[in-house]
Amino acid sequence: MIFNFPINRNKLLADRKLLGKWGEQRSEKFLKRKGLKTLTRNFSCKTGEIDLVMVDTDGGIVFVEVRTRADEKFAEVEDSITSAKKTRLKRAARYFLASNDIEDRPCRFDIVTIVLGQSGRPQIRHYENAFVP
Repeated sequence: MIFNFPINRNKLLADRKLLGKWGEQRSEKFLKRKGLKTLTRNFSCKTGEIDLVMVDTDGGIVFVEVRTRADEKFAEVEDSITSAKKTRLKRAARYFLASNDIEDRPCRFDIVTIVLGQSGRPQIRHYENAFVP
């Protein structure tokens, strides 16, 4: 599903799955503007799932967790990434590196959060090297 921007805000606010997919696409576009290149989207294995796997300008592999929310009334978006989620991300990343025979490349874990809000432009925050393996 590819979105043509801008998409109807009310439609996004009414459908969490649609909001999540929109956020992943928006995050990918944001990171590409920073010079990263996409290797794969929604990598999944038995140990977990990674929203985006990208390559940085230095050749390092970047595993990206994207979190999209309508608002932050009850908690900040970053708080939704638990230690259990980080563990699953790390395991999935190890599997990705091993299965693609690129274990010798430097890698990092980034988080991109997007808060849509009721009006105005969405807030995008990028946390490079958000946690270490």
